Amino acid sequence: MFSKNKISDTPTPSEGAKQPPVPARTQTTTSAPVPAADKSASSFPAKPSPSPSLLSTDLTVKGNVITSGDIQIEGTVEGDVRAHLLTVGETAVIRGEIVAEDVVVNGKVVGRVRGLKVRLTTSARVEGDIVHKTIAIESGAHFEGSVQRQEDPLGEAASKPLQPAALPHMTSSPGEGNPS
Repeated sequence: MFSKNKISDTPTPSEGAKQPPVPARTQTTTSAPVPAADKSASSFPAKPSPSPSLLSTDLTVKGNVITSGDIQIEGTVEGDVRAHLLTVGETAVIRGEIVAEDVVVNGKVVGRVRGLKVRLTTSARVEGDIVHKTIAIESGAHFEGSVQRQEDPLGEAASKPLQPAALPHMTSSPGEGNPS
């Protein structure tokens, strides 16, 4: 009465009622379904990047802030900040070292800034050294410190203290140049 279908191994009627033809299926050797992550990237749209984390104006952080993502700071941070992209808002105050691939300063930073791309906007106030690969300082920005270009400002060599530029060696004997 019933016979087995060679493709799906399910019983099908051998005689009697007419059934619509079943489309042929290919058999796979695995028994578990293929996870969605294994499918080709071209069949799925790109995953949107998450919005940046936000520290609001009424927030004060005493300690280090570390993220592998993007962050926008509008409040106060008393500690180091490490991020992929850091935006220092106009109302923000950071007292510590900043290390990020991309740094945009609109507010106040007291401490060293290290970044591949550093931008000080018109409202920026920076008191500290800047180690960068590329830098942009807009007209009106306030900056006190030294600027040093490095190919890898995020590397270990960049974390060492900046050395003042070599000055010609000047010797003077006691009493020279000092009118008494």
